[in-house]
Amino acid sequence: MTSSPRSPVLPYSFALLLALLALGAVWYSVGKPEELADVASATHKLQCASYTPFGKDQSPFDQPLQIRREQIEIDFVQLAKRFECVRTYSQIGLEEVPELARKHGLKLLAGAWVSSNPVDTEREIAALIANAKANPDVIDAVIVGNEALLRKEVTGSQLVKLIERVKAEVTQPVTYADVWEFWLQYPEVAPAVDFITIHLLPYWEDDPTGIDAALNQVANVRRTFGNAYAPKDILIGETGWPSEGRQRETALPSRVNQALFIRGFIKLAEDNGWKYNLIEAFDQPWKRDSEGAVGGYWGLFDADRQDKGILTGPVSNLPNWPNWLGASALLMLAALGIAGRPASNRAAWLLPLTAALGAACILGWSELALITSRYWGEWLWAVALLGLNLLVLAHTMLALSARAGWRERAFAWLEARGGWWLAAAGFAGAVLMLGLVFDSRYRSFPSMALLLPALVYLCRPVQAPRRELALLTLIIAAGIAPQLYQEGLHNLQAIGWALTSTLLAAALWRGLRHSPR
Repeated sequence: MTSSPRSPVLPYSFALLLALLALGAVWYSVGKPEELADVASATHKLQCASYTPFGKDQSPFDQPLQIRREQIEIDFVQLAKRFECVRTYSQIGLEEVPELARKHGLKLLAGAWVSSNPVDTEREIAALIANAKANPDVIDAVIVGNEALLRKEVTGSQLVKLIERVKAEVTQPVTYADVWEFWLQYPEVAPAVDFITIHLLPYWEDDPTGIDAALNQVANVRRTFGNAYAPKDILIGETGWPSEGRQRETALPSRVNQALFIRGFIKLAEDNGWKYNLIEAFDQPWKRDSEGAVGGYWGLFDADRQDKGILTGPVSNLPNWPNWLGASALLMLAALGIAGRPASNRAAWLLPLTAALGAACILGWSELALITSRYWGEWLWAVALLGLNLLVLAHTMLALSARAGWRERAFAWLEARGGWWLAAAGFAGAVLMLGLVFDSRYRSFPSMALLLPALVYLCRPVQAPRRELALLTLIIAAGIAPQLYQEGLHNLQAIGWALTSTLLAAALWRGLRHSPR
């Protein structure tokens, strides 16, 4: 077939091939498996892992608690293959745990949840004492409270009284667990315990540590505590790395980084003879309510109890990347089907490339939304942004096509409302920017949600309400520098959001100038 201005087949074919290759390269670069050195064979048991018995759709805040014996038993069968013990954080609702641990050859670090509620704390302490007395063969040590000082729910003297009460009743060693700094802030607690339990989580430090320096940070703190509190032993009661969530300075969550940290830590701990507990056995989606998306992804296994590849073998940041690639390719082809024949040789190049960009943005945002969304309001917000991107993509496809019939009518409808799509993107950008400037700790960076409208309406300005656009432009532009200052210039996710926001502010400014006074 001979190409012509009315049928630019050759440029279109080349652009289509290039677009498909680009999509494949993007998704493969995200999901390609990384070969890492194994430190734990299938037959080598690790020391301990934090365990909470909640399934994917369960939470400790459910009333009444829906803890099923069958679920705990299934979990213990799985964990007993890789660990010598599990650490628990509460007693209420977990009365059957010692029996099941005994059945499957697991030891317990049994914890009581200490809070500002004296009635609940009393129930926990009484249950801890009773279980420790009844199960000395299974419960190796007891932990009176977890990060209660960090949460400011008890004073140091109150905690010491609880510890002394438990020590008087049980034969097992007694400890308290908290982030390492709080042992320094409350020196009266250390003399009361039999051994020191510290939490070392480089990601959550006030000055977060990137994956390259995280193990050195852990080693330095562990050695410092070992020297300072000798001859008392030190248990690293929590250490780990998240597999999903927002970056904090140089600390980037990912499955590969989680595997790097966990495997490196295990080697470090076993070379030095340290006692440790990894956080945590299974991903706990309910933690996203209080810690943002990152809170739900500290598990060595996912919430469906599937292996994430953290302990052994190759590991991928996105194991199902071929599915996302396939969905992106289908969406790109659907967008090209909506467009039909390109309007010109220039459009023949732009149509496949724009469709690929739109598909990558829309599926990239969908993947992030699945990780971050927790309740119906966030799901509604995610779907609204998804719908906005689909409208913008359709608008762009039809703008580049040789329109006739229904395509002409659809374009006219979208073109008449293009200013509102830009204003909607600006509104979303302003809301997200305000959140990231004033309440950023648990918020992810949603760059993929707004990159497409930012680029489209920067290159092809549309008329929009002037007063609204002026305010939205001001909010977004004013937030770029403070947001970057808070996050630091090493945070690539923050830089990505700053670039997207800059493009969106420029698109809004062009729309502002393009609109009638």
